[in-house]
Amino acid sequence: MAPIPTTAHAPMTREERKVIFASSLGTVFEWYDFYLYGALAPIIAKQFFAGLDPSAAFIFALLAFAAGFIVRPFGALVFGRLGDMIGRKYTFLVTILIMGSSTFVVGILPSYAAIGVAAPVVLIGLRMLQGLALGGEYGGAATYVAEHAPQGKRGAYTSWIQTTATLGLFLSLVVILLARTLMGADAFADWGWRVPFLMSIVLLVVSVWIRLSMNESPAFRKMKEQGRTSKAPVTESFGRWKNLKIVILALLGLVAGQAVVWYTGQFYALFFLTNVLKVDDSLANILVALALLAATPFFVVFGTLSDRIGRKPIIMVGLALAAVSYFPLFHALTEAANPDLARAQEQARIVVKAVPASCSFQGSPVAREVDFTSPCDIAKRVLAQNAASYVNEPLATGLPAVVQIGTRTLTPPTGVLAPEGHRFEEASAQAIAQFKRDVAAALKDAGYPSRADPAKMNKPLIVAILFALVLFVTMVYGPIAAMLVELFPTRIRYTSMSLPYHIGNGWFGGLMPTIAFAMVAQNGNIYHGLWYPVVVAALTLVIGTLLVRETKDVDIYARD
Repeated sequence: MAPIPTTAHAPMTREERKVIFASSLGTVFEWYDFYLYGALAPIIAKQFFAGLDPSAAFIFALLAFAAGFIVRPFGALVFGRLGDMIGRKYTFLVTILIMGSSTFVVGILPSYAAIGVAAPVVLIGLRMLQGLALGGEYGGAATYVAEHAPQGKRGAYTSWIQTTATLGLFLSLVVILLARTLMGADAFADWGWRVPFLMSIVLLVVSVWIRLSMNESPAFRKMKEQGRTSKAPVTESFGRWKNLKIVILALLGLVAGQAVVWYTGQFYALFFLTNVLKVDDSLANILVALALLAATPFFVVFGTLSDRIGRKPIIMVGLALAAVSYFPLFHALTEAANPDLARAQEQARIVVKAVPASCSFQGSPVAREVDFTSPCDIAKRVLAQNAASYVNEPLATGLPAVVQIGTRTLTPPTGVLAPEGHRFEEASAQAIAQFKRDVAAALKDAGYPSRADPAKMNKPLIVAILFALVLFVTMVYGPIAAMLVELFPTRIRYTSMSLPYHIGNGWFGGLMPTIAFAMVAQNGNIYHGLWYPVVVAALTLVIGTLLVRETKDVDIYARD
């Protein structure tokens, strides 16, 4: 049996380098598979949710993206249990097989135009399979590397695993950019978007080969040889208050805040650039990729620093910086990426005046255009489709709704449904179409741009802002794998750390873009969705500071 690492002073052995490289590379490929969908969400919305109007289609595409995150805790339970009972190595070998094959099938899945509603149903099913696989992946990789790491170097060693999600996103953006450039934007939007998904079969073969060459972790092998593996890791993890209390604290005092910071900095920022600020998709991907490339080394910097000063201070400072800076940073991003939009918002405010009771919830992911028939709903729907930020002013009952765009005042029509109920009457449809044209003309006259002008962008500043957002990610994410490993004993470590991590990242984080855009659609202000990550990060900061203990000096080999 290989010796268990015990010292922080010995240089990294060849076996330890292999463990880190193999675990990290395989996990990069798995994150690449998972994030392809997120990076291509606008195209997927058109390909698979064409039965909905554009606003609802994009929100539903984000919800389908989130479906993979919703099931991650269940994957954590299933694969965490297997990992604690039969071993780390073979469990995350299974997860990558599921992930790679599901991604490949997305690449050959017929669109809505070909097979109708079956297309989004199958797509969501594949996303859920990916989520289950990812639920078992991270805990296995982090546990595996940590159990090979010397005492005093776990932060440095596991921080390489922390880079894999960002590198996977970076790789997906690079592949998408190359494919779009080589085949042209029109061909890519039509069929070329499938190529990055189909390429995953090559990555799958490489990843499986790498993982087959790996050995089981020494801590698990020692425990198994001594007959002390858990027979019921789920029950031990969550059926006993002593451990369940740590699971809850890990979720609310560490992972929930880390998750919203992660998805705000690396996904919401991309969606904000393309869908709100109207930056060209390819250019936005390049800018985000540059920021990711520049910031990625800081995962290792902060992971290594956590071995010296502790995991908790770095994570808490990262949460604090994110909570206080998101609003000014995203305002600055608007100024840098679309200065015409920023100027128009200052000089020609948009106001929707309506009786509050006549306005429906705008953030529904399953709503169709015909579900919004009141003048208030139609006005807000049209403004949302133009990514126009507006404020709401209540009117007394009986007064007609109006939209004020700068100096112009428009009166939205009422939507009258045809007898069959799935379309507007002809006269009503024409009135709505005319209102859309009037809104577009008023926005243009008020200086609202239809697209961000690349010549007016401050691209270095955009990259700097995106870099700052990702830097917060590296602070909260770099040390967290080591801290989660150190919170739990070896016999139930895979299960215990995986569940809070994937509830936090799957639910609090994975739902972040969907919740934020729904909040924006309902409220009208393009920055309103930022309240979600700010509040979650602030609450996690308070709970973590007061209740979560430091772990950097814990001897995990004495905890089995």
